[in-house]
Amino acid sequence: MSSDDILTAPPPPADARLRYGADPNQFGDLRVPKSKGPFPVVMNIHGGFWRAKYDLAHAGHLCAALTAKGVATWNLEYRRVGNAGGGWPGIFEDIVNGYRFISQNANRHNLDSQRMAVTGHSAGGQLALCLAARETSVKNVVSLAGVVDLQQAWELHLSNNAVVDFLGGKPDEVPEHYHEADPMRLKIPKAVQWLIHGLADDVVPANLSREYVQQKKANGEDVHLLEIAAARHFDVIDPRSAAWPKVEQTILHLIQA
Repeated sequence: MSSDDILTAPPPPADARLRYGADPNQFGDLRVPKSKGPFPVVMNIHGGFWRAKYDLAHAGHLCAALTAKGVATWNLEYRRVGNAGGGWPGIFEDIVNGYRFISQNANRHNLDSQRMAVTGHSAGGQLALCLAARETSVKNVVSLAGVVDLQQAWELHLSNNAVVDFLGGKPDEVPEHYHEADPMRLKIPKAVQWLIHGLADDVVPANLSREYVQQKKANGEDVHLLEIAAARHFDVIDPRSAAWPKVEQTILHLIQA
């Protein structure tokens, strides 16, 4: 069975859908373990090249798998390209507000905000790393097959120039947006960063993560790379895949350390 079908398979239901803003897309799905808390928590940012075509549903599988291991999960929805306000910086404002909402309401939901990680898949990896650069309370961040170099995303024309739609233009047209949004250009001095990428990924090339880690290590950041042979783009978020145990182990180790 291909991991691509995770995009259409209905996920296990969440425990609660909570709104962090007034827009219809400003909400998140919370899943909480049945055991005694307070629980470590993972905030997950789904991918889809920032486009409204893709929502948070497919990421519910990843979140449910982590919750089954004793981790509360906050699966975030946000305005996307095609929604009102869904370009830059509106998308990122939603990520920040969604993160602050769950952090500020941790006690109410029996969450341990001191044991928290932010994960993001594909375009969500860019958003997760961007969040870690701007919010110094983020201690752990995991990029899963992330679009972590927006200049390269433009040069490679990934997903029909999705980055142009996201940032509102090409690098020479809106250079300030690339400077603000590109994780490769941002300093992340506080968070432990893990980049996980499948070497068979034909959607986002694995060398984006490899080159990111090389550059950030040279800059003195606490950054690590896990490459998984034969793993494709959606394998890293599919609990049924051969790649998933390595992904899960990395995330659990981070929030339990």
